[in-house]
Amino acid sequence: MYRSLLSVLLLGLFPAGDAISTDISTLDKVHIAPSSEAIELVDRLSASGVVIFDAASGQRLYAKQARVQRPMASLTKLMTALIIVENHDLNEIVTVPKSVLDVTGNKAYLPPGKHFDVGDLLSALLINSANDAAVTLAQFHSGSVSAFVGEMNTRALQLGMTGTSFRNPAGLDHPAHWSTPQDIAWLTMFSLRYEEIASRMSSAGQRIASNEGDSIQLYHTHALLHEVGPVMAGKTGTTSDAGQCLVSVVEGVDQSYIVVIFNSNQRYEDMRTILSALETDPEPVARIEP
Repeated sequence: MYRSLLSVLLLGLFPAGDAISTDISTLDKVHIAPSSEAIELVDRLSASGVVIFDAASGQRLYAKQARVQRPMASLTKLMTALIIVENHDLNEIVTVPKSVLDVTGNKAYLPPGKHFDVGDLLSALLINSANDAAVTLAQFHSGSVSAFVGEMNTRALQLGMTGTSFRNPAGLDHPAHWSTPQDIAWLTMFSLRYEEIASRMSSAGQRIASNEGDSIQLYHTHALLHEVGPVMAGKTGTTSDAGQCLVSVVEGVDQSYIVVIFNSNQRYEDMRTILSALETDPEPVARIEP
């Protein structure tokens, strides 16, 4: 179920109003809060890259190789979703292209030639992390995957994501497809201003259907969203090059957080360790005050 806190969680991070500026200076102003590095976790995590931000202030609370460029797998889909939401209505109708038959990796098994609305394809993208939804939306928006990738890289530069390079809309491994935990955290904070994205990142599951009646059940790939706990929303990513990646929006005792994990061997164990350090459970550990 969509949790209403997400709709107000990040209101202090961006200018009010319907239009969100694409000027890089706007995002720079978001992240001027000084880093406190208030949490000690470095020897307790399997992940190679981690960053934790206070969601309300934009202050960085913890960083481990936060600016090191690595493959980010399906965390890529946050940018795919952002471009779609910024340019399309959710009720627009999309024809699933034949090219989805060649898509590899995680899929929703969208039937070629059938018609889905943008909102349902966005759900498949963010809840089920479906690569065929990413390709379908990319071709719908730009006419080709390569043209869409060009828009992804342009949008990344507009948002100040200088450590990021996209080569596909799904997150498949490619030598020039990479980002940093810090860039992905910034992208997450920006994207969550859109309820169309926030509601899907926080939904444990949803059923979608084509205009012709084809029904597909979606389940969120973030395991902690299926448990009662402080994780409110998230996005997963896994490939052989990227390892296990994870974005989580966490509601703590007095604060809310954005947590990004890159190249983990045990992302949910890492996440539980982080949750303890953030004092989100009854017996927190390893908390270091600023």
